[in-house]
Amino acid sequence: MAVTEHVIERATAPAVDAEPVEIVERKGLGHPDTLCDAVAEAIATALGRAYRQRTGAMAPMNVDKALLAAGASTPRFGGGTVDAPMHLVLGGRASAGPLGGLRAVEELAIGAARSWLGEHLRFVDPERHVRFQSELRPCSSELTHVLERGVARANDTSVGVGYAPFSRLERTVLDVERWLNGEVLRGRHPEVGEDIKVLGVRRGDALDLTLAIAFVDQLIGSQAHYFRRKQELSALVAERVQQSDLFASVQVHINTLDDPSRPDGMYLTVLGTSAEAGDDGQVGRGNRVNGFIAFNRPNSLEAAAGKNPVSHVGKIYNVLAHRIAAALVEEVPTVNEATVWLVSQIGRPIDEPMLARAALGISGERAFASVQDDADRVLAAELRHLDQLVAKLSDGAVPVY
Repeated sequence: MAVTEHVIERATAPAVDAEPVEIVERKGLGHPDTLCDAVAEAIATALGRAYRQRTGAMAPMNVDKALLAAGASTPRFGGGTVDAPMHLVLGGRASAGPLGGLRAVEELAIGAARSWLGEHLRFVDPERHVRFQSELRPCSSELTHVLERGVARANDTSVGVGYAPFSRLERTVLDVERWLNGEVLRGRHPEVGEDIKVLGVRRGDALDLTLAIAFVDQLIGSQAHYFRRKQELSALVAERVQQSDLFASVQVHINTLDDPSRPDGMYLTVLGTSAEAGDDGQVGRGNRVNGFIAFNRPNSLEAAAGKNPVSHVGKIYNVLAHRIAAALVEEVPTVNEATVWLVSQIGRPIDEPMLARAALGISGERAFASVQDDADRVLAAELRHLDQLVAKLSDGAVPVY
């Protein structure tokens, strides 16, 4: 039986909220990179469901390779045209036998991609606006055995990283994008497309937010209308952030490339996403598994979306590391911040990582040896219950982008 090495130590860096400068970014629902992550994850969930229905268990697969090449469009006030479709290339490996062959795998994958895009992008018709290309291939013969030995084993040597709690800037960036893409705001401002990017910079207690928002041209009647709506949105975002009382000052900037002196100096789109013409996307280039990119934090470069939820530690350990960090802060007295690293070794049972390391921010005078004991128990308990997380990941119930 493999033994996991636990390393529990004091954090040497100050809490992120105490750092003088902090930077956080979130790529919203309609951003091309997020679209690729979402489609890959939808395909992985659909394949896993099909495997379980056919055989009662997950089969080897990783569909974490997708590339979205932008199409072409001509936005106009009141409604423009889509001149060439987006091109979505689906890649990865999947077990074909349980589903009756590679053709069935490809049909299922493209169907899952179409469904997700149709459900989440109001103005995109996947039949007309997206061209799909499947480059899915059978699994490596060596990796087909990782699910055949009684317990799932790591199919890669990798590192997962997580931390808790979220800083005030991290919470704010996440909230602003979700609110802008939510039903309440959309009812007031339907011209806001799903492609929204939020970059937050905190200097001390001062917040500066820069947003890129794809406006939908059919809902904008003129240049004056566009700039008026943009100004209204800036005020609404600033008001929402100020209500949280987390920052001494808030500055909001939207679509800073806009130029009123040019007829085309506005961020207008036909479909509400820059993928229609201006920007390509790829799995793994967007948000980390907690929904944003935090530049003051350690991060894994693994692309979690589309990976096997039962055996690929690039997905499992990144989600688990965040959960362990949250449990350490919640359950261990005097711990106010935690960062967790989980190191896998290919072939080891997934509930027995090679190394589990936690760096803890401590407040108060409690003896650190006692903190270490409590933290060690939390680590062990979270690993024992890993099967519960795997089940949720398999159902697509845990967001990874």
